[in-house]
Amino acid sequence: MIGIIDYGLGNIKAFANLYKRLNIPHLVVDAPGKLEKASKIILPGVGTFDYAINLLNRSGMRDMLEEMVKGKSVPVLGVCVGMQIMAESSEEGKSEGLGWIPGAVLRFPEHVKPLPHMGWNQIEIQHDDPIFVGLDPKARFYFLHSFYFECDEPFCLAVTDYRMRFVCVARHRNVYGIQFHPEKSHAAGISILKNFANS
Repeated sequence: MIGIIDYGLGNIKAFANLYKRLNIPHLVVDAPGKLEKASKIILPGVGTFDYAINLLNRSGMRDMLEEMVKGKSVPVLGVCVGMQIMAESSEEGKSEGLGWIPGAVLRFPEHVKPLPHMGWNQIEIQHDDPIFVGLDPKARFYFLHSFYFECDEPFCLAVTDYRMRFVCVARHRNVYGIQFHPEKSHAAGISILKNFANS
């Protein structure tokens, strides 16, 4: 059962609709009690780092999420800001991140313009992983962000080039983070979400 975390941010309905079309059991989770039914978790997000962390804290679900992800090693996929709040910190805000993937969220340097990085871009796979099974090597994904995730090479599964190379897919044990929006990326995004569900 895929648990889609509804803490007030992200395209919850889009994820639910995609999994419905794929005939994959899913559940929108808006309270800690519902989390127990999830065997895998999606943590969506749009907006700013501090706002997302504060909403998650106020949702009452953070403690249960921590227990499931860190204590029980339940697989989780963070999307866009959902990925960024998995970092230890961010230059976008003052709050501490979840720290599920070692790294920090940084502001793009001055030469990277225009911002936000918005629209379709390719990814370059750095390490094979079940999440990429069957993916077209030339697949393009939809991005919308002004900050990027920086982590050490062992955690980096794929990069994207936008005036500079940055991590767009990261993994640390049972924790995945992706910077692009699979729910807006047509067939390529569906492939990523299907692989996460089935791996």
